[in-house]
Amino acid sequence: TWLRTKGSGVRISPGVPIRNIIDSLNMMNRALGFILLLTMTTSGYGYDRITGEKFASRSEVIGENGMVATSHPLATQIGLDILKQGGTAVDAAIAANIALGLMEPTGNGIGGDLFAIIWDAKTKKLHGLNASGPAPKNLSIEYFQRQGLKKIPSYGPLPVTVPGAVDGWVKLHEKFGKLEFASLFEPTIKYAEKGFPVTETIAYYLDRSQKRFENYPNFNEVWVKNGKMPKKGEIFKNPQLASTLRTIAEKGRAGFYEGKIAKTMADFVQSQGGFLTYDDLAGFHSEWTPPVSSNYRGYDVWELPPNGQGIAALQILNILENYDLKKMGLYSSEYIHLFTETKKIVFADRAKYYADPNFTDIPVNELISKSYAKERAKLIDLNKASKTDDAGILKSGDTIYLTVADKFGNMVSLIQSNYRGMGSGMMPTGLGFMLQDRGELFSLDKNHKNALEGGKRPFHTIIPAFVTKDGEPFMSFGVMGGATQPQAHAQIIINMIDFGLNLQEAGDAPRIVHSGSSQPTDEIMMDGGTLSIESGFGKSIEDELTAKGHNIKYERGIFGGYQAIMLKNGVYYGASETRKDGQAAGY
Repeated sequence: TWLRTKGSGVRISPGVPIRNIIDSLNMMNRALGFILLLTMTTSGYGYDRITGEKFASRSEVIGENGMVATSHPLATQIGLDILKQGGTAVDAAIAANIALGLMEPTGNGIGGDLFAIIWDAKTKKLHGLNASGPAPKNLSIEYFQRQGLKKIPSYGPLPVTVPGAVDGWVKLHEKFGKLEFASLFEPTIKYAEKGFPVTETIAYYLDRSQKRFENYPNFNEVWVKNGKMPKKGEIFKNPQLASTLRTIAEKGRAGFYEGKIAKTMADFVQSQGGFLTYDDLAGFHSEWTPPVSSNYRGYDVWELPPNGQGIAALQILNILENYDLKKMGLYSSEYIHLFTETKKIVFADRAKYYADPNFTDIPVNELISKSYAKERAKLIDLNKASKTDDAGILKSGDTIYLTVADKFGNMVSLIQSNYRGMGSGMMPTGLGFMLQDRGELFSLDKNHKNALEGGKRPFHTIIPAFVTKDGEPFMSFGVMGGATQPQAHAQIIINMIDFGLNLQEAGDAPRIVHSGSSQPTDEIMMDGGTLSIESGFGKSIEDELTAKGHNIKYERGIFGGYQAIMLKNGVYYGASETRKDGQAAGY
């Protein structure tokens, strides 16, 4: 096939992904100064669908008795099997999460943290779980000052915090599980011992991880074979992780936070110059914490309060509710500009106020109030991009996401991560997994709310979300991807409520991500940051945004990964991210 624009031709070979074609054509047109009008009727690639928007990749998945949506097809099938055995949504979510730690180690694992929001059909209430671990009790800001370090390193032993995911599984199962806890580990143990084929996206990220971690102890023993990381389609085994999982299955929480595994983790981190101790692990317990919400055009959107960044999504929606987004339209520079300026204002608050509420007062109710949103909205210039935004003056002061719904009416929104892809590089000897590096997100400014203290949880980026309508469950969803997450949460809600997209289209629609204007350490940049937009918006919108003063950048892999389940008229609808390897499946 030949496509021509202004006399220039580009040949498209069969089998080339449509996104690659569009990216190449847009790059050509930016270079030549042409505006490309590309019309394709290619149902095989999901464009110009009869039933939906031109960018829609596929139909929503629909099922009556249950639904599982994860970022890996095999994990989704494990979750479905658990549901068919009579397990609850929580049982299936735990089993799927265990599998993802093996199959998608570039985003999560038992060395990381976990957050979840659960709809309990019996009580018709939402429950929130914060399973994020604290810094070692013996670690302090003074240590970094003595070492001459102005920030916490991204990798190595110093950013390691207590891994919270396993305790999170235990707490979730105790409250909402039905099947035997040990049975939830069996599918993944088999895959770890006998092997499974590596998917395309994970193979890509594994390859990128080799240069970062190949010189760290124990990494090559688990991941590298004949000098190479696992390739797409290659059968990969992790017998060390299988052994670790078997111990947890048999002994529960004590099998991980006490005994041999805990001692191995603590001894290894200390041998590398870190501070994690056996007591840090043995003394950790995750916390049940009530979700908080804000109403957006009749829908109650729920997030977990800090130390996570979930309320940033609520703040964004509160400000944007003051504008007629439907009139602006998804494909308009007016909407993108307004969204970006709103994000800058909200993230200035995020940088200053979000931290561990056990160590400082967080004015959550005021931050997510409608009155505060109206005051903050006054700072937005609809015609010009701001270069810096300060936090408001208040009266008081790489990841996986999965969602599951069962035949009983329960729904789970769960997110889990190691941070920075695979994590810190610290792999305790013989255990087959890497510890997280969440501690990097602490501030070394003693006066900051997010200042490092021993036993304190760091500011966290991973956030699950939930939506109710008139007190009933409507939607469980999340979008993995660092600081992208609250921005993407807001865009998903806006895509559905303001722009009328269905559950799958809401995730398929081109996204925007703004970065660089402020950091969780309260550092404020002066250049206005960078606005990344996906190619689907078009060259004319880019020009209009540039004219308003935005710094436009094209990047891949920063727009997150979406999964969602919606309950409508007693039937579950599922959606999964087309930018990754995910799958939604029901029965």
